Amino acid sequence: MQPDERTKAALKAGCICKGVKLLRRIEAINTGASTFAEVAAATGIGDGPCKGKRCEERVWQLLAGQR
Repeated sequence: MQPDERTKAALKAGCICKGVKLLRRIEAINTGASTFAEVAAATGIGDGPCKGKRCEERVWQLLAGQR
């Protein structure tokens, strides 16, 4: 990830319910999380008011991009 992309990811919402930034999701994946449940456990996403309905699909897209 380039420095400018990292800055954007640090500012962009990854989970609006919990206030988790996109960068935290990316870091969780880069350190070995390979499922939504693992990313959720590492970042705290998925248990807000929407129960992952807003962020789960994007996590799967990020995971697919890592393969």
